[in-house]
Amino acid sequence: MSDGRIFREAWIAGVTRHYPGEPKPGYVTPWDETPEWEREAAAAVYGQVRDFITISEGHAARLTREQKGRFVAICWTAQMFKHFEDPKPGYVADWVDLPAWQQETDSDIFERIEQTV
Repeated sequence: MSDGRIFREAWIAGVTRHYPGEPKPGYVTPWDETPEWEREAAAAVYGQVRDFITISEGHAARLTREQKGRFVAICWTAQMFKHFEDPKPGYVADWVDLPAWQQETDSDIFERIEQTV
């Protein structure tokens, strides 16, 4: 499975688990229907998290769930600035401004990537 697809499937699983109510269709769009820019961003963030885990020689496992989620969120924010000249504020919101479901999902993504490294 590709790096980006692992990221996307972790995102969908997190949204399904943590989103209150029915998520927007775009939140759970399958990989094969995901826009190319989003596939590229997912693969890039997966790579950043993987490299971070590798460089720490596995000690990133000692981070709190919040720290793990924050790392994913900041990497994603950088990708939004890369792919959009003027991204929507929600795409680049700081950690404290993200809804709890998204914070939990970002933490889940980091932990899913940990399982693959």
